[in-house]
Amino acid sequence: MSDKTVAVTAWEALFRAQVSVMRYLNAEFPNAELSLNEYDVLFNLSRQPGRQSRMKDLNRHLLLTQPSVSRLVDRLTARGLLAKNHDPDDARGVIVALTDQGFDLFRRVARSHIQSIADRVGGTLSPSELATLTALCDKLRLADPT
Repeated sequence: MSDKTVAVTAWEALFRAQVSVMRYLNAEFPNAELSLNEYDVLFNLSRQPGRQSRMKDLNRHLLLTQPSVSRLVDRLTARGLLAKNHDPDDARGVIVALTDQGFDLFRRVARSHIQSIADRVGGTLSPSELATLTALCDKLRLADPT
């Protein structure tokens, strides 16, 4: 098998595994209070210093288009889960912050979501396989494409 064929086969396996896991997690997601995309916004903000981020930086962490993120942030702000403020260092920029109410909801939903992840991913792979998977995915994610 050529190097290209091996790379394409590996990519196909990775992509199909990701789709399979995401379908399971979507089906198991406790979406009565949040959608998976809304959860992703809250999750990403919960990991930032001060639980806040510039909108431009938040966009880089999400798998949505910029207009979709803006609308999603507006909806979450209207629900009191996020707060939007002007960036004091850049008049054109917006800082998005997770409110206490948003953080509390995130933590409630996260408990169930984490269990689903543990069941599907942790229930399938051994601890050493999980460590290898993490290392390989990090290597792919951090690789310089040039």
